[in-house]
Amino acid sequence: MKKYALLSVYDKTGIADFAKVLAGLGYEIISTGGTLKVLEEAGIKVIPIDEITGNPRDSFDGRMKTISFQIESGILFDRQNPAHVKQAEELKIPQIDIVVCNLYPFEEKPGIETIDVGGPTMIRAAAKNYKNVLVVVDPRDYGQAFDKSKQQLAAKAFYHLSFYDSQIGKFFSNEKFPDEVTIPLRKTSVLRYGENPHQTGALYLMPKTNSPIGKLKHLWGRELSGTNIGDIYIGLETVRQFIEPAAAVMKHLSPCGIATGKSAEEALDRAVKADPVSAFGGVIVLNKPMDLAAAKIIATFKNEKEGNTDIVAVPEISDDALELLKKVRKTMGVYTFGQIPTERTENWDLKYFAGAVLLQDFDDEVESSFKDWKVVTRKKPTEKQLGQMKFGFKAVKAVRSNAVIVIDKDIPMTRGIGSGQTSRIGATKIALEQAADLAKGGILISDSFFPFDDSVKLSAKYGIAAVVEQGGSVQDQASIDAADGAGIPMVFTGRRAFRH
Repeated sequence: MKKYALLSVYDKTGIADFAKVLAGLGYEIISTGGTLKVLEEAGIKVIPIDEITGNPRDSFDGRMKTISFQIESGILFDRQNPAHVKQAEELKIPQIDIVVCNLYPFEEKPGIETIDVGGPTMIRAAAKNYKNVLVVVDPRDYGQAFDKSKQQLAAKAFYHLSFYDSQIGKFFSNEKFPDEVTIPLRKTSVLRYGENPHQTGALYLMPKTNSPIGKLKHLWGRELSGTNIGDIYIGLETVRQFIEPAAAVMKHLSPCGIATGKSAEEALDRAVKADPVSAFGGVIVLNKPMDLAAAKIIATFKNEKEGNTDIVAVPEISDDALELLKKVRKTMGVYTFGQIPTERTENWDLKYFAGAVLLQDFDDEVESSFKDWKVVTRKKPTEKQLGQMKFGFKAVKAVRSNAVIVIDKDIPMTRGIGSGQTSRIGATKIALEQAADLAKGGILISDSFFPFDDSVKLSAKYGIAAVVEQGGSVQDQASIDAADGAGIPMVFTGRRAFRH
């Protein structure tokens, strides 16, 4: 029987050259529409698919170009089964041994008319019959298509279909949590490593995401690890809450310093000074462009504190600022990510647990929750304290639970951060001890309620001037009484701010 290769691609990169290779190997080329035109213009002999199918060319606006008994049978019949081979000969079915097909990128123009039916059918048929048929869905595989295993190419084909169909499902769905869901992901880079050097890792993105992670541009220094990606992400989630210039210094998926200021320089200076010991080897994230003045903060940290910064991720960076950072540390990774969008393209905040995935809302809309705050003590906070409290509640949202933080009495910056503790009093102790003398007159913020009055009493000993907590504990009155006894105003947010 003659050997046929069927070529029908949206991405026509390299298709003419690959077709010439196939023709040189004795394959007769069958093709459709735009692919056929490209091949003919390259001087390649091509059989229009309608000569095989008998379908009127581009019937029903092209919906029936490839769907036919002849094409699907030519791909699917088992060459190792004598009965199949005999039947194919009797029915004059062409032996299609190679299928080269990739699909319209649905994310570019989602809609009913961009849903491909014939292409996925051919790909699925070829991948199912991989022992007999070579299926190629990626132009990058043309050069080594015959060197790769057919099973490997078939797996890639099924992933290609799943990626495509998952986008269509999302396009149609109006359910918040469908009974079945697949999430399209496309590999964008192999990372330096995962969380540890012995763990390999790669970064995948959802199509058309507007996440700044997807726009990271490497300007200088080290490549990213999985830990760096996590720190940049949480840093972004921290600073995106603020309209004013904001900075976060990240370590191990939790901030060690958060601050705002009148400029990126001022915000960064405060964030670094919040905990310069922990800032060593940290990841710096800003919500405003980095200029030379802000870059000098990192240089000063290096020169005066011998503090190394591993990664800097900012919306933009000036040329002189970048040149300075190159001199500060050769291995410091410098990245830009463009403007942080105000709206998200993702439906869910995902958390993966090795075989199980939690889909949930993003913990946004913090500003609107401030109206629900209640002052529960006899003493009321001042307007200045309320402003600091609101900054602090946004900050504590970024800290790993159990989280308790201390905010400076005057400046929107953290002075102490107790993160990731298994007890509320443990987190409180860490935050207060870190703040030390700077706790006096400051504000203590908890991401949940106090189960006992011990945290309030300890706060009073350190001179804390106001407390913010969720409220809702059966021991609330004990905490309120402790605050009243110390003359400390206390606010209940009515909203938990866990981050795990």
